[in-house]
Amino acid sequence: MVIDETLVKELLDRPSDDASLVLLEGTAQVVDGAALEGDGAFRGAAVVVTRGELVERLGGTSPDEADLTRTAASLSDSIGKLGA
Repeated sequence: MVIDETLVKELLDRPSDDASLVLLEGTAQVVDGAALEGDGAFRGAAVVVTRGELVERLGGTSPDEADLTRTAASLSDSIGKLGA
């Protein structure tokens, strides 16, 4: 599973800190926190990182491209290790 800079940026662009980058059936996507509640389409999704956690990790909402690239690579690496 590859997390790219586009997904990281998409998560940062969400207005709510409970928005999340999730994995569901081999697909990574950004969803609002409310979508993860109940028996909806994202039931069983694994949360990789929330927007709040990502902002804290990056020290703000406007990282440079290098930080986006490093963060995406780190998240991809973490996901890859889950399958090992």
